[in-house]
Amino acid sequence: MEAITSFFSAVEGVVWGPLMLVLLLGVGLYLQMGLKLVPIRRLGTGFSLLWKGREAGKGDEGEGEVSPFNALMTSLSATIGTGNIAGVATAIFLGGPGAVFWMWITALVGMATKFSEAVLAVRYREVDEAGDHVGGPMYYIRNGLGKKWAWLGGAFAFFGAVAAFGIGNTVQSNSVAAGLNESLGLPAWITGVVIMVLAGAVILGGIRRIAKVAGKLVPIMAIAYVVAGILVLIINADAIGNALGMIFGYAFSPASAVGGFAGAAVAKAIQFGVARGVFSNEAGLGSAPIAHAAAQTKNPVRQGLIAMLGTFLDTIVVCSITALAILTSTQWSSGETGAALTSLAFDESLPGIGQYIVSFALAVFAFTTILGWAFYGEKCIEFLFGVRAIKPYRVVYILAILAGAVAPLDFVWLMASVFNAMMAFPNLIALALLSPVVFKLTKDYFDGKPVLPGEELNK
Repeated sequence: MEAITSFFSAVEGVVWGPLMLVLLLGVGLYLQMGLKLVPIRRLGTGFSLLWKGREAGKGDEGEGEVSPFNALMTSLSATIGTGNIAGVATAIFLGGPGAVFWMWITALVGMATKFSEAVLAVRYREVDEAGDHVGGPMYYIRNGLGKKWAWLGGAFAFFGAVAAFGIGNTVQSNSVAAGLNESLGLPAWITGVVIMVLAGAVILGGIRRIAKVAGKLVPIMAIAYVVAGILVLIINADAIGNALGMIFGYAFSPASAVGGFAGAAVAKAIQFGVARGVFSNEAGLGSAPIAHAAAQTKNPVRQGLIAMLGTFLDTIVVCSITALAILTSTQWSSGETGAALTSLAFDESLPGIGQYIVSFALAVFAFTTILGWAFYGEKCIEFLFGVRAIKPYRVVYILAILAGAVAPLDFVWLMASVFNAMMAFPNLIALALLSPVVFKLTKDYFDGKPVLPGEELNK
């Protein structure tokens, strides 16, 4: 096990090195500039479309499997997870308060990335042999870049199918098991069995059942967690200024060691801020467009405007609440990390109930993430092996939930981090090469010209 861990550690140092940081931030910034800041300027338009997208538009009913709203909720179910609770705390522990600033930067440029991913997903989606709409990086690589690039789409699908077991499965069940064991003394294997049974009942129902559950759970859980977090910040209102000062100050200067915090260089703040930011909002990974490709819409740009909200809500809203709750407490430098640090911070302001709020939120967040990533993984495996491979994949995926609950936490996080990066490489290359398509479609949409989805391109 030590040899495997050492190998993954070495690989992580390479894949999350300077090249990945340049690619993630560089491609996101290039898209943001090429779109003339549309994802930021049109944030209000996105929320308006989201509200209207609770149901399919006129004439769109036969164009996808889920409403535009539920497509976003499915993608949010996969992104709002342990990264918002444990991931933020880990970023602060490893990179210092300055890591939060780089999480924000990743989100601001990531809005353009997520917008572009969804536009391309709907533009180049297909209808599979089961009659369902399928799309995502593997399809916009193959259909947008041509057959000579098909190998890159296959590489993304392979990494996505494997990564689903890390970021979307074992990391989630492991964090919940650890959290409930800490707060309630519940054995990890019991937590694993419960999550496995509940998740299995939803996953076996496919995208429609996953989207239906996500559409109900995600808004409720996100609002409840944000309200609890705001309550913590109200109690610690006098410390918010100092917390913001640390975030901006340590983003550009080294953080000194204090208490159980070992200190961190600026490079570490950037590395862990970007890595945990991407882990949380998944902008650039290419996962979310797989869900948006199933939306009942005929307009790629409209779905892109809805999709970009996922990054804003996940990182700018939910992750910021967690980060400020931690940094306004006296616990951030205690030496604790992960969900335990967030629990301590909440419990300091809300004694007796804070840790239970975090444990419950973590459990629900992780549960919905497992559901969302089950869909991502099965669509990746379908691209590689066809519809017949979906059911066996679902069974293995469900069984892995229990294995993740009892596995060593450090190794699980390490594996997830590596495969996240491996997904991002082919997707970011495709986004850069297909950016002229995104820019043109966006300009056409705001100029009032018709914008067609992929299945109508050859009609």
